[in-house]
Amino acid sequence: MKKRGRPKFKIKTWQLILILIPVLFLDATLLRMDHIKMTKLRDAVLAADEAENDEEIARTLDELKKFVFSNIVINIVEDNGTQRITFGTGPFYLEHQYIRAANAALKEAESKLRSDDNPNGNVYALASDVCSPLAAQNGWTWNDSRFINCMLTEINKYPATDEIQDKIIASLPSTELYRKNYASPIFVPTLTGFMLLVTAIIIVVIFIRFLIWLILRLSLLFV
Repeated sequence: MKKRGRPKFKIKTWQLILILIPVLFLDATLLRMDHIKMTKLRDAVLAADEAENDEEIARTLDELKKFVFSNIVINIVEDNGTQRITFGTGPFYLEHQYIRAANAALKEAESKLRSDDNPNGNVYALASDVCSPLAAQNGWTWNDSRFINCMLTEINKYPATDEIQDKIIASLPSTELYRKNYASPIFVPTLTGFMLLVTAIIIVVIFIRFLIWLILRLSLLFV
């Protein structure tokens, strides 16, 4: 009697394509869930910044970093008017924390300006006489960026204040210190990562089979 060989299990190309469709849908769902989670964590950071709670900012930033660094996060960001896909949070700013730091530097500069021997007198007080009514009229708070810009603009109008103005600008913190942009890895051993790996393998197998079929078809033309 002839020995029967083991039945060979072979998936046809059209079956692979059928499998690929729900796999792609699952990939998109998992990536969207990770993106939504990242967005919630980032919004928590911005909410803490708006509440001017430095401890909460540090805590929420730590949670955001841990999540982004351990998950695949695909995001669409706007860069110079054009949208592009990136891995991670994309750039965001701790605007209120920067304003508080800038205002603190401006307050420190106030004492220096009061003691400086300037022919125009106390230029800080002169600038405040202009900007304070504008702040009251427009509802600007003491740490509003518009009030800070107004003060710097008015101070710069007076002669012999170039050196003082340079000192003020030098004392202002760099905006880059308050710009955050966390990048996520392209692959991590999570459910999303493994599903993307399976998807990539299926696509490669389909492509190779199509390439082999195409080569065979072309070779028949020359037989």
